[in-house]
Amino acid sequence: MRRKIPSTAALVCFEAAARHESFTKAAHELALTQGAVCRQIGGLEAFLNVELFRRSRRGVKLTEAGLSYSRQVAAQLDAVERDTLSVMRQQGANVIELAVVPTFGTQWLLPRLKDFQQRTPDVTVNLTNRTRPFLFADTAFDAAIYFGDADWPGTQAHRLMGENPVPVCSPNLLGGEGRLDARRIAELPLLQQTTRPYAWRQWFGSLGINVEGDMTGPRYELFSMLAQAAMHEMGVALIPPFLIQHELDEGRLVQANGHALTSDKAYYLMIPERKVESASLRAFRDWLLQQAQLFTAAQTGRTPSRPL
Repeated sequence: MRRKIPSTAALVCFEAAARHESFTKAAHELALTQGAVCRQIGGLEAFLNVELFRRSRRGVKLTEAGLSYSRQVAAQLDAVERDTLSVMRQQGANVIELAVVPTFGTQWLLPRLKDFQQRTPDVTVNLTNRTRPFLFADTAFDAAIYFGDADWPGTQAHRLMGENPVPVCSPNLLGGEGRLDARRIAELPLLQQTTRPYAWRQWFGSLGINVEGDMTGPRYELFSMLAQAAMHEMGVALIPPFLIQHELDEGRLVQANGHALTSDKAYYLMIPERKVESASLRAFRDWLLQQAQLFTAAQTGRTPSRPL
């Protein structure tokens, strides 16, 4: 059955005319005559049986229907352009589209990714932020790095490392004290993370303490946001030290308490089952697991096991 879709040329003309609210400016942008733009938009209105512009001697103005449709058309044309450019870029290249939790991606993965590029120059790794699981079938992603319990249907999970967050804050918030006990921390604003809503409750619970209001406080989705809030003396945050090493080294953040929250959850590389035989993904998986092993060994001071 033929789809009820107008011509791409008409949609492109309409999007440009809607953006400028001018047929003349749209024609100039598209290197067409004003008459050609008018004909395309007129044909589109006839196809839709909807008036998209009100014409007057002063020019044109979008109708309510035209404004709504223009926003939808612009989004769809942007998506088509992105997909087209992606296909063009990938011609003859081995590309891995990787979804990654943001702060882990910027603070841990990116500083090491040059090593992978040097070892495997024929493979390109593209990174996109994703904070929660998704359906691989609905996206163009080849793999994902996320924090959780590896319960992701239709995937092969590879554990990278745990998190072990500790309470951190601005040194100004300590008030001259070297460290704060849990009861003192409970009196300060507790900065919460959206994707780990029970973190503070679990941290206090691991010390055998029940704290009223342990789930209250401003919420931020990313560790990088938590770190910024903590540096600006907005409260105490639970953050894995390896994600804020520069801030700790420079003294912009300090550990308010040395007790770390341990969890069964961890960072995992997730590969959809239909992709596990990909040579590029196997190379990236082996490299990433080795990097994680070396990092964990350095953190614990033990000798790493044999190379992967």
